[in-house]
Amino acid sequence: MRLVVGYLATPSGADGLALGVLLARSLGAEIDICLVLPDEEPVPTRIPVDSAYEELLSDQAVEWLVEARATVPDDITVRTHLRSNESFAQGLLDIADELDAEMIVIGASGDGLLGRHSIGSVTGELLHCAHLPMALAPRGMRHSTAQAIRSVTCAVGTRAGAGLLLREAVGVSRRSMAPLRLVSLVPLDMSRRRRSDTPESVRQRAIAHAAEVLESARSGLPEDVTVDSVIADGANVESAVSKLEWSDGDLIMVGSSRLARPRHLFLGSTVSKMLRVVPVPMIVVPKEEV
Repeated sequence: MRLVVGYLATPSGADGLALGVLLARSLGAEIDICLVLPDEEPVPTRIPVDSAYEELLSDQAVEWLVEARATVPDDITVRTHLRSNESFAQGLLDIADELDAEMIVIGASGDGLLGRHSIGSVTGELLHCAHLPMALAPRGMRHSTAQAIRSVTCAVGTRAGAGLLLREAVGVSRRSMAPLRLVSLVPLDMSRRRRSDTPESVRQRAIAHAAEVLESARSGLPEDVTVDSVIADGANVESAVSKLEWSDGDLIMVGSSRLARPRHLFLGSTVSKMLRVVPVPMIVVPKEEV
């Protein structure tokens, strides 16, 4: 199993690499640290772009990769790759295809709150076009002391289905020997209402439906899988997520929007809201093949 880690010599890049190390050690995977230089680096118009400048930029990138590689523990197989592409995101996708990687790992952009996710332009592009699972490291992941995945949470949503997501979550749980937790969020501001409803009746009906979906998901799991299940309700997605307990080493897995093309990612509104408050790494899984 190979993990492509999109890298820049920034705190965000260090966060992504830290998550890559955690996943590699837990899943028995190898790391490919990838740095993508733009084909045309913008410079002041009075300074000509020549081979000397391009060589200087390339040499600096190689140095960054050497430094990044040196931070990876000796028990993990690691390689480095330097490429050029007009799009950093497309460059990562091309490398992932070339290496037959199973996941892309990337850090949050640097302007978010500590311990939270912040979607930059590269991450946003990948989350709307990638065809591989994508692992997102929250800001500050580089400070984590976790040596391996502690637990795997799978957000199953309030609709039946998500077979690929469940299979991927079971796979991560088994390979990492970490317990699996199924979670169904019940944001009351998105629940259907009837004229005769009271706030409590809306809540109880939504929770009952979530319980049915969770039970359906559990029934489709292999018999040897031990799983816990939790329903978290709140006024909105953010408040529901805030009721979940997290520890260092936990991660959450979510599915793509129904609008996604088969076998591709597409970030839905619920997951976008979850990203604002989830303090642990998130793995987004592509939509299942039709």
